[in-house]
Amino acid sequence: MEENYTEVKKNWWDRNWKWFVPTGCLSLIVLLGLFIAGIFFGVTSLMKDSDVYKDAMHQVTQNKVVVQQLGSPVETDGMPSGSINVSNNTGECDLEIPIKGSKGTGILFVTAHKKVKWTYDELSVYINATEKEINLLEK
Repeated sequence: MEENYTEVKKNWWDRNWKWFVPTGCLSLIVLLGLFIAGIFFGVTSLMKDSDVYKDAMHQVTQNKVVVQQLGSPVETDGMPSGSINVSNNTGECDLEIPIKGSKGTGILFVTAHKKVKWTYDELSVYINATEKEINLLEK
């Protein structure tokens, strides 16, 4: 007695869904993470490229009291936080920039407004170890 078996071929989806679904979900999660990281680092680099950020960091590195307290060289120590808003010749800036030197760490506080050029309302360094604040606007 002969038996006829007909082989039913599965389509691509039926054969491959068990690996395709997890791989597809993982790919979407990775792409979303990369997108968010790109936005974060893009905004951070825009802050670091601003005139007010560069000038504030220059003033910190040239201040003898800050260099004496933190050690040389004084440089950034992580991501700045805050905001910079500029529109043509006007703008506002409110930043906290973590800084470090060979002897310790601190936070640079920058508050400024722009009418053609930047004018500082606050430019000070908080020294973490001594809890001392150095006002860079005082001469």
